[in-house]
Amino acid sequence: MIEKLISVSLRNRVMVLLIAAFLFAWGLYSVQTNKVDAIPDLSENQVIVFTEWMGRSPQLIEDQITYPLVTNLQGLPQVKYVRGTSMFGMSFIYVIFDDDTDVYWARERVLERLSSVGNTLPDDATPTLGPDGTGVGHILWYTLDAPGMDLGEQRAIQDWYVKFGLQNVEGVSEVASFGGFQKQYQITLDPNKLTYYNLSIPQVIQAVRANNNESGGRKFELSDIGYIIKTTGYLESAEQIENIAVVTNNTIPVRVKDVASVQMTGESRLGIFDLNATGEAVGGIVVMRYGENAAEVIKNVKDKMEEVSKGLPKGAKFNIVYDRSGLINESINSVRNTLIEEMIIASVVVFLFLFHWRSALIIMIQLPLSVAIGFILLNAFGISSNIMSLTGIALSIGVIVDDAIVMVENAYRHLAEANN
Repeated sequence: MIEKLISVSLRNRVMVLLIAAFLFAWGLYSVQTNKVDAIPDLSENQVIVFTEWMGRSPQLIEDQITYPLVTNLQGLPQVKYVRGTSMFGMSFIYVIFDDDTDVYWARERVLERLSSVGNTLPDDATPTLGPDGTGVGHILWYTLDAPGMDLGEQRAIQDWYVKFGLQNVEGVSEVASFGGFQKQYQITLDPNKLTYYNLSIPQVIQAVRANNNESGGRKFELSDIGYIIKTTGYLESAEQIENIAVVTNNTIPVRVKDVASVQMTGESRLGIFDLNATGEAVGGIVVMRYGENAAEVIKNVKDKMEEVSKGLPKGAKFNIVYDRSGLINESINSVRNTLIEEMIIASVVVFLFLFHWRSALIIMIQLPLSVAIGFILLNAFGISSNIMSLTGIALSIGVIVDDAIVMVENAYRHLAEANN
C-alpha cells in the first residue's frame, strides 16, 4: 500500500505539491482562527441554579429550596447527576449534563423545569440561572482605584456604570461585582413604639411599599394638545420615608419616624475584599462565555475599559489585578520558539550528516506542513491552542523528525546506489 502511494506521488509531483500548498494555506488560516487560551477547559458540562433567600439559616434553605429543586431537576434528559449546596441565605444547584450535550440546550431544559417548580418554593425566593461560563471562565479581575471616594460610591459606580459597560463586550457572560457597600435605606423599628401605637411590622412594610410606586392616568386633551397624566411616587430620600403615614388615629397620622429611625447605610456583608493588605477595594470579575476565544475577549475587554474610563469620576481609574493574557502569550511564545528551534536543529543535523541541502529542505518543508495540518485538526475537533495541545504538537515534532530522517536517509541511500 505504501509502495503504491509513493509510486503514485512520484508520478504526480505537481498534484502532490498543489495538495501540500493547499493544506499549508488551510493550516495557516486555522492557526489564525484557532481559539487561544492558557489552560484547557476540563470542567464539567454544568448549569448552575442560584436562589437567594436572605436571612434564612442553611437548614431552612436546604428544606425549603435546595431539596425541592434537586428532586425536581433530576429527571431531565441527558443529566448525569444533580448536586446541591445550602448556605446562609443562598442555595446553589449544580446540574451536570453529559459531555456531548449542548450547553444552551441544557439551559433551556433547566428553565422549562424551573417554570413548574417555582410553585413549590417560598413566594420571595426566585431561582435564577448562573452565567453561561465554565469553571475556568474567570479571565480578568480588576479593582477601581479612586482615592478619596468612599466604598459605597465606588460600589455604586461599579454596579450602575462599569458593569453595564463591560457586559456589552462580545464573549463576556457576566461581570460579577465584589467589595464595598451596597447602599440601601434601612428602617430600624422600635418595638416599644409599635406596641404603643398598636402597629405591626407588616403594616409598616406595606405602607412603605405602597408609597414607593408610580402610577399612570390617562391622556388629557386641552386646546388640541394631549397631556399624559401620571403620578411620581418613588422615594428619593430618607426624609420622604420618615414622613410616610402608616395609619391615622383620630385624624392624626402616625408616620414612620414616629415608630422607627431611617438612615442610609450599606447592606450586611458576609466578607470583605482586601487588596494586597492595603485596605478594602471595589472591583469586578469578568467571566468569559462558554467556548469563546480567551485572548480575543480579554483584548476586547481592555479596549472597552479605556472607553468606560472616560466616564469615571476625576482621579478614578482601573487597576487590573489578574490578567490571563500574560500567561497565554508566554505559553504561546514558548511553544512557538520551541517549534522553530526544533525545525532548525533537525534540518542542520540532516545537512551535516548527509551534506545534501535538498534532503535538509525536505525536512524543513515537512515540519511546518505537519504543524499546520495539526491546527486544522484542532479546529475540526474544537480544541483550543493551550499549554496541553501545543505541548503535544511540540512533542510530536520529535516523531516527525525521526520519520523524516529515516525516510530521507533511505531514499538518499537508494539514489546513491542507483547512481553507482
